[in-house]
Amino acid sequence: RNSRAALFDGIEEGGIRSSSYSHEIDEQENDRAIDGLQDRVAMLKRLSGDINEEVDAHNRMLDRMGNDMDTSRGVLSGTMDKFKMVFEKKSSRSMFTLVASFVVIFLVIYYLTR
Repeated sequence: RNSRAALFDGIEEGGIRSSSYSHEIDEQENDRAIDGLQDRVAMLKRLSGDINEEVDAHNRMLDRMGNDMDTSRGVLSGTMDKFKMVFEKKSSRSMFTLVASFVVIFLVIYYLTR
């Protein structure tokens, strides 16, 4: 029975192979798989580092844009306050005259360019 077990010990899928030869092949395949995994891990590490740098750059840009928008909002608010003061001081008759003159000038320019 031992001789029979020794005879069929090397049989695997795909035919008969000696156990030391198959062990070497398995080790080589494992080494290649490990090398492939190491390459993939290194690539993913570089990719995640690049993504991190890109996200940081975008966050800095968004912060600058937010600050610029706050500054613009302040300037615009000040300008609107000045317009309100000017319109409150003007009488309704002078405001009507100003608006009517702008409309007339616009119509004259429109007919001249037409």
